[in-house]
Amino acid sequence: MTVDQISSVADRPSAATGTGRAPATAGPRISMTARRHRAFYMFTSPWIIGFLLLTVTPMVYALWLSFTTFDGISPNWKYVGLGNYRELLNDPVTWDALGRAGLFAVTSVPLSIIAGLALAVLVNRPLKARGLFRTLLYLPAVVPPVGAGLAFKLLFDQNSGASNGVLTFFGIDAVGWLADPYARYVLLMTVLWAAGNVMIISLAGLQDVPRELHEAARIDGASAWRTFRSITVPLLSPVLLFQTVTGMIASVQTIMPLLLAPLGDTGGVTTVPQSNYLYMMHVFAQYFALGRYGYASALLWVLFVLILVVTGLIFKFTSGAVFYNVDPEAKK
Repeated sequence: MTVDQISSVADRPSAATGTGRAPATAGPRISMTARRHRAFYMFTSPWIIGFLLLTVTPMVYALWLSFTTFDGISPNWKYVGLGNYRELLNDPVTWDALGRAGLFAVTSVPLSIIAGLALAVLVNRPLKARGLFRTLLYLPAVVPPVGAGLAFKLLFDQNSGASNGVLTFFGIDAVGWLADPYARYVLLMTVLWAAGNVMIISLAGLQDVPRELHEAARIDGASAWRTFRSITVPLLSPVLLFQTVTGMIASVQTIMPLLLAPLGDTGGVTTVPQSNYLYMMHVFAQYFALGRYGYASALLWVLFVLILVVTGLIFKFTSGAVFYNVDPEAKK
């Protein structure tokens, strides 16, 4: 075969495509960005579906209930508009319970943050069996709230509790720990007992602080307290802000007083001491004791709005005191 014949064969159209080129890939091509978006929504779809069904839907339903007199059973309910909210504003019991919840948050959140940070500083030091100490200090945080509440209830029971057993051994009369005015202190003990959760988060923040800054401060002659106050705390400010916000939200929603409440003398009725009658206790009473689903839903929606407002105020007034390694407002 001559050279001209070989060239003519090479230039002939392909039998499969009608051209001299290889067949193209069938179907439209998907860009890398579209693939990433599809993968993102596929992986997050379980959470999104759960959020819509288990969070958004109950909230919308509770909002609708807050405008009615529904009691959970009777079909004879009616639409009252803003009647529940007007009653709420004129209810002194509601405001007293909200004030106690605010006082509890202002007291318990700083104490738990200070206790957790102190424990984190302690277990961050190069000690023997440091991992064991971290585990033991964190264990109370993983105990379910029901179990912790019942344990503290047994521990501080006036008749058979271990605390009064110790007092009696030393000749001191038994104390009614679960009644006023001591019930509030027992409630604070339950918060501090579970400070291991705050400790773990603070420990992660401490390990993220550059050692070079501490070494430079030590070379300059700064004391340990000055180094902690001027270097460690500013670098931990985002962690402390996170713990403040989440701690505030958790404290105003606590149900621990109900678990710590003693049983009444008649009929085994559970009674919450007045000092521990917080906002969520009031909501619980309206829902399950009085069957006022509409009014209780209005209470919850007011609490939701108050949490949003307080959280916004915290972010606003701490914006200049929080140090970020990367500016959160910076655009990529």
